Amino acid sequence: MHCHSFSPEDQHMIHCHNVEPGTTEHSDKPIDDTITLDETDRHRRRYRMTSDNGIEFLLELESARLLTDNDVLLLTDGKRIGVRAKPEALYAVSGRDATHLLHLTWHVGNRHLATQVLPDHILIRRDPVIRRMLSELGATVDDVTAGFNPLGGAYGEAPAHAHSHQHSHAHEHDHSSRHVHREDHTHNAGDNRVSEHASKHEHTRES
Repeated sequence: MHCHSFSPEDQHMIHCHNVEPGTTEHSDKPIDDTITLDETDRHRRRYRMTSDNGIEFLLELESARLLTDNDVLLLTDGKRIGVRAKPEALYAVSGRDATHLLHLTWHVGNRHLATQVLPDHILIRRDPVIRRMLSELGATVDDVTAGFNPLGGAYGEAPAHAHSHQHSHAHEHDHSSRHVHREDHTHNAGDNRVSEHASKHEHTRES
């Protein structure tokens, strides 16, 4: 897959104006090709793209949106291009129970970190400072490689990228965001103590 800035010649290209959500009843229709992108490249409005097998087209949507794994791009020539989330280096964060996980998720959200919420854990980008903070809060933090589909904000804006100290991207071949490979994990029986370093990243809440 390739992404490019656009040029005047793009008006003669095949376009994509519509996206079919991967969860719709049409998601079982055959596709003509796939396009594999990391989370950053999947948040676009207008961009030249090349599918995994060389189909060139111009993505031109009404507004920027996050293309998620299994969405289908509907091209003006009738072709259907399936979106695949490129695996990235992430942390899978889980708690002792649902209440503890909610507590951990609050701390992550308070730092405006892009977060994918799953039934029994959350996924965030790898950041040693955040890992230390979560471990000291009693979380289990596993290194995983998976597609990343973080939540947008309350008003549909792009997932936040700020405040992360390190963005690393793993280029593996598992394209499913629902299946992750756990490489190692950290258990810490600590209570709600937050390290001095991580505390410096806390944002004061305004009343």
